[in-house]
This record gives sequence, structure tokens and C-alpha cells, in this order.
Amino acid sequence: MLFVFLLWTTAIRFMDVQTIGPQNSSVGFATVNRFVHHLTGVHMSLYQITDWLGLVPLLFAAGFSMLGFVQWIQRKDFMKVDYDLLVLGGFYIVVIAVYILFEVFVVNYRPVLINGVLEGSYPSSTTMLVMCVMPTAMMQFRVRIHNKIAKRLILSFMAAFVLFMVIGRLLSGVHWFTDIVGGALLSAGLVGMYRAVIHWRVL
Repeated sequence: MLFVFLLWTTAIRFMDVQTIGPQNSSVGFATVNRFVHHLTGVHMSLYQITDWLGLVPLLFAAGFSMLGFVQWIQRKDFMKVDYDLLVLGGFYIVVIAVYILFEVFVVNYRPVLINGVLEGSYPSSTTMLVMCVMPTAMMQFRVRIHNKIAKRLILSFMAAFVLFMVIGRLLSGVHWFTDIVGGALLSAGLVGMYRAVIHWRVL
């Protein structure tokens, strides 16, 4: 999936590039992006809602980080922390590094100005945050929550939350369609790596 993301990103840089963004910013897949943007319009209230709800995955990440830290203190050995929590911590570091990378090397700018500023928009950082943190949190809960009813309810709520955030971010109109797709592809690739590393230890 990461390879697909790289192909997608490369295509955005070179295919159907037009100056359709604010301040004459260039956008790849311009025809598709312009069509979807005109279709959805801009809804700043939805943008603000999804922006604030972006704190939810940060709280989940902080919670699992705290759990790992408590285990480290209690067991007095970093390597005795649960393997899946160590991998999850490394996963969070990778996600942060990727976020910084795309803040420095801008692929696409937003279709709208935020507070009068033209910001980088690819891949959608909110989409990436939600689709990286929440699925890995769900994997953790599948193992750590033993009550079947509670587990089913929590996982269903989390899945609905992810769906709402991704669709909400697209409908808000603050990202190009390709930004959302890019965020989803990148997240799927990173989460797939996390799952593979966890599965490797089980084997």
C-alpha cells in the first residue's frame, strides 16, 4: 500500500497540473479535484468540528503512551514493556516523522486559505492522524478488552468515528479530494506495517 501511495503522490505531481488553487497554487489531478470541490463546497463549521475532534486520536495515543510508561516504571526494564506497546510507540514516531516530512516538502496546498494563510494540504494530516491512531488503538482493544459486549460497542463506535472524520473532512472542503485519498493510502500502508510487525512476533 505504501508503494501505491508513492505512485499516487508521483502522479499528483505530474498529471493534470493546473493553477486552480488560491494564490495561483498548482494542483495535480486538477479536473477531478475541481469537480469534487465544487460539488462539496466549503463548510467551515464542519472543518472546525473535525479539527477539534482531531484531539480524540491524540488522547488515545497519549493513553497508550502512558500505559507503556507505567509498565516501564513498574517492571524497571524498558524491554519488559509489552511488545505491542513498544511497536506502537515506534509507530507513533514514524507517523510524526511522516507528518513533518510533508510539512517541509509540500505537494499540494489547500483549496481555501485558513486565516488568510495558504497551507500545505497533502496528505490530509487529520485523515492520516485518525486512520493511523484509531485502527491501531482498535487492535490494542481487541486484545486488552475481554468483555465481548463492551469490546463490540467500543470498536463499533471507533469505526464510526473514523468514517465520520474522513467523510467530514472531505465534505468540509478544506482539502482536495486527492489529499484525502493520499492520507488514506498512507495510513493504510503504515497500519499494515504495524500489523505485520506485530504478527511477525506472534509467529
